Amino acid sequence: MVNKVNVVPEVQRSPAGRGQSPVPSGQGGFAATLSRETERQESLRISSHAQKRLSSSRISLTEADLRRIDGAVRKASEKGANQSLIMLDDLALVVSVKNKVLITAVDEARQKEGIFTNIDSVVIA
Repeated sequence: MVNKVNVVPEVQRSPAGRGQSPVPSGQGGFAATLSRETERQESLRISSHAQKRLSSSRISLTEADLRRIDGAVRKASEKGANQSLIMLDDLALVVSVKNKVLITAVDEARQKEGIFTNIDSVVIA
């Protein structure tokens, strides 16, 4: 039988003791940790496959492009989408809305097939 062990970071207690909440040592406190985790979960990630596709097509996404994509993902999420095709100018992007991951990128030359599978929505960014 295997016992599970939860590792908890060391907690510093204030000398005052009562009425003050403990702060994890060296991590900036609960608010900072919550902020980092929220930002990490809310930001769009790019899969290695999508990165390879973008690199092979010599496409680099600007900060403005990423904001447009992020806005499109938010809209798709509000409508209950799971996996969306996001049209960004001449670029088609398949995004996992639930996981906020850019799965693949299809440039104009590769769009000639005209078939996208496993998507439940299309968003024009």
